[in-house]
Amino acid sequence: MEQNQKRGFVVTDDLLATQGQRLGNYFIDLIFQYALIFILSIIVGIIFALLGINIFEKWTANIGKIEEYLIGIIITLFYYSIAETYFSRTIGKLITKTIVVDIYGEKPSSEEILKRTFCRLIPFNHFSFLGGNARGWHDSLSNTYVVKKELLEAKRNQFYELDEIGKSQE
Repeated sequence: MEQNQKRGFVVTDDLLATQGQRLGNYFIDLIFQYALIFILSIIVGIIFALLGINIFEKWTANIGKIEEYLIGIIITLFYYSIAETYFSRTIGKLITKTIVVDIYGEKPSSEEILKRTFCRLIPFNHFSFLGGNARGWHDSLSNTYVVKKELLEAKRNQFYELDEIGKSQE
């Protein structure tokens, strides 16, 4: 939808999360993903052990780099797509008080989140934040923004309150 069709609040650069917040998001989410893999491995291992199946133990003892990489991709896709689709934030964003939004400061569509999630797999995506850019490739390619949640809410409320004042004067 074009900006002039929607005519309303638009995300500005002052709302964007800082590089420090983005880095914090990355490391917190990475730790959480490792914990998720660990917990899922224990659960699957217990289930297989209770069923008397030892194939999981043999497989984990001989897992290769390709399997590790594929598991990492699956967990990454699962974690980000679920968390950002339903909550517009991950554990990292919750802790750093940031949120994913579209250009209008609203929850992005499922398609935008899916695109954003797959763009995270682009090689060197992490380096797209270097050079003072507060938006990475997975942000710009999916037309999403990571913003400071409390500041967004305050500015959006202020914008619409002023808009209501203008309407009541007419």
